[in-house]
Amino acid sequence: QVQLVESGGGLVQAGGSLRLSCAASGRTFSRYAMGWFRQAPGKEREFVAAISWSGGNTYYADSVKGRFTISRDNAKNTVYLQMNSLKPEDTAVYYCATSRYGTSWYDKDYDYWGQGTQVTVSS
Repeated sequence: QVQLVESGGGLVQAGGSLRLSCAASGRTFSRYAMGWFRQAPGKEREFVAAISWSGGNTYYADSVKGRFTISRDNAKNTVYLQMNSLKPEDTAVYYCATSRYGTSWYDKDYDYWGQGTQVTVSS
C-alpha cells in the first residue's frame, strides 16, 4: 500500500509563489518516477510535471514551463513542486502520483495518487 500526502496549497495573488510537497510512504520511493497533475473545476485532469527516480530528468507541460520546478529528496521520500509567477489559470486541485513507467505525461501510467491540495490564484 502506498500513501501520498500533498501539502502546501493555499490562496495566493497572481505573480506570487507556492511550494507544494508530497510525502510518500509504503513503497521504495527512490525507485519510482513521480508526477504532479492538476484539475480545475469543470475540466479534465491535466499533466503538470514529472521527475525521474534519480531526479536527473524532468518534464513539464508547456503551460508551466519556466515557471514551475519539480524536484525530489529521496532521503525524505518527498517530491516538491515550486510554483512561481502564478496565474489565475493555475487555480486547481494539485495531485501527486507515482509512475509505473518512468516520467510520463499520461495519467494512466500512474498508479497511486494523493488526495490533492487546493491552489487558488486571485487576480
